Amino acid sequence: MDAALNLDPTLARTLAGSAFCRADTLRDERGTERGHRVEQFLRSLLGWLPPGQERREDISAFNDAITKQADALRNSPDAAIATRFHEELAALKKSGVGLRDSQRVAAVFACIGEASRRTLGMWPHPVQFTGARVLLSGRLAEMQTGEGKTLVAGLAATAMAGSGAVVHVISTNDYLARRDCEEMQPLFAYFGLSSAFIEGEMEPDERRSSYRHAICYVSGKELVFDYLKDQLAGHGMQPTRVTQVRQLWASGAIGAGPSEPLIPALHFAIVDEADSVLIDEARTPMIISREGPGVYELELLKWAIAAAGVLEQGRHFQIRGERDIELLPGALEACPPLPAEVRAVWRSPPWRSLVLRQALSARYLFIKDQHYILAEGKVQIVDESTGRVMADRSWEQGLHQLIEMKEGLEITQGRETMARMTFQRFFRRYFLLAGLTGTAAEASRELWSVYRLQIRRVPTNRVIQRRRMPDRCAATTEEKWQAVAQDACDAATRGQPVLIGTRSVEASEQIAAELARRSIAHVVLNARQDSDEAGIVSEAGRAGCITVATNMAGRGTDIKLSTEARAAGGLHVILTEFHESPRVDRQLFGRSGRQGDVGSVCAMVCAQDTLFRLLPGWWRWAMAGKPHVLRYAVRWAQWRAERRAYQGRMQTLRQDRELSRLIGFAGNLK
Repeated sequence: MDAALNLDPTLARTLAGSAFCRADTLRDERGTERGHRVEQFLRSLLGWLPPGQERREDISAFNDAITKQADALRNSPDAAIATRFHEELAALKKSGVGLRDSQRVAAVFACIGEASRRTLGMWPHPVQFTGARVLLSGRLAEMQTGEGKTLVAGLAATAMAGSGAVVHVISTNDYLARRDCEEMQPLFAYFGLSSAFIEGEMEPDERRSSYRHAICYVSGKELVFDYLKDQLAGHGMQPTRVTQVRQLWASGAIGAGPSEPLIPALHFAIVDEADSVLIDEARTPMIISREGPGVYELELLKWAIAAAGVLEQGRHFQIRGERDIELLPGALEACPPLPAEVRAVWRSPPWRSLVLRQALSARYLFIKDQHYILAEGKVQIVDESTGRVMADRSWEQGLHQLIEMKEGLEITQGRETMARMTFQRFFRRYFLLAGLTGTAAEASRELWSVYRLQIRRVPTNRVIQRRRMPDRCAATTEEKWQAVAQDACDAATRGQPVLIGTRSVEASEQIAAELARRSIAHVVLNARQDSDEAGIVSEAGRAGCITVATNMAGRGTDIKLSTEARAAGGLHVILTEFHESPRVDRQLFGRSGRQGDVGSVCAMVCAQDTLFRLLPGWWRWAMAGKPHVLRYAVRWAQWRAERRAYQGRMQTLRQDRELSRLIGFAGNLK
């Protein structure tokens, strides 16, 4: 076992000045103690306060203190700097005042900064030092895109891991986890700190080894699934499940037994792109299941998908929101009769309505090349927030089988839920939780009420020079793609690299077809072409290069400009469809104008886009050619969508608590 696991029980709290836990309640993961109701109410009021702002005077003063101490280290040997680093951390622990001892904190960062200069060739900017200090205080640092958040996380991870805590840096996907870990590894190794990353294809023994390093980079989904596997190995288990779980151990389906957990501790987590992980991805609970008979038999599913094809929208059912089907009077009577071999329980109208709504959802709400793709004869789910395929994942309650039936594929076996947990409940189990993102202000209330994460805004290191061009709205999708292609061609002719952002695989292929029709060279990056992601991104900053991408080229993607591209005006980003959350739009725009570079962005949408479907017809007509009407329409539609999504996440959290009580695998619940 790695030496980093020998944690002094008060160290994380002392170093970071956190008041999450009392010393007598600390364990390898945070307990579920709840304060008095009055205290909870008063704390919830803080969620209404606007995010705090780091002042430039304080940033400058902190940087001056670091620079002064770093100057004395400039000619010191590596061993002396590493020794000084550990001495300052030990003194900081003994001081008992945590981050309030600004001189010692500055000394720690001076050592890390000098190590960064020697190993990575980068001296952190003043705002990066401040961002790292915010993380160590157990808060969320809102830093604009392009401000070097990877290094900020590396600085904080080094300080905390050097004190003996186990550090998890949470990324949005495996690609970023591996990339960031490999980039920061020389810095960690300078101080004798081991680091590793987790990828989806790793075997249990590899995962166990990676988690036992001082610093581990891992995506949120992989981390929660590994945690659930540990829970299945015995923690909080119901006696009636013991035999089943032991059989799973023997088959190797859930990894190690109770004596060797995959994840040894939940001490300190830094969540990169925190709003994506903690908000957007919190809609869907993480579920571990196994093949079983399933709730719905095959003949019932065949009946349901056939009945869904008979019913008419507006006459037999109507769609409310994104995921809600409402059956109208007479819908069940219009369906064909149930097969004789279907169990009697399904002849009850409420139960038939349940499976029929699932079938209608599969037919009308889950769209190929938007919510899923077909690959290797299987339905593969596409993560809407990242644009990436979620391998080996499936929808529950018969929905996956209904979609397979709709697409004419071989029907997979049903699944039986063994354990489940939402991100909301999991991340509150860390002793200390911190985060980084460029877009957190819109979700500040939810981040506080759910995770007790306060936001501190950190200003940019350089003045943003990105230009926002006027938004344009076409009447039809065809007109939109023609306008996008023309705008991209014009920018590329000027020598600007172009990034065309789309919402789905289908949309990326539609604009690619329009560019191909015009014989315009371009590259496509989506869930079908994700094998060469790093290569495509590395070339996207060349002068005149046109890249069409889904949200895969949003968060965490750093498009480095060539000299010619910078001289031509920098990266030109075209948003082709507004998202339900304005945070996703801001992330795409943030690919341009990073670190003070020049750049330009524009939105070219149409009245038929998904976001505008809930608007009255006259409003959609008025948006064309009227930017001010479009602006108000986008704000109103996004506000409604965000409110609906928030209610959905809270409902998911409530369901997760109740179902986990029934399943009994998630330990003590909050």
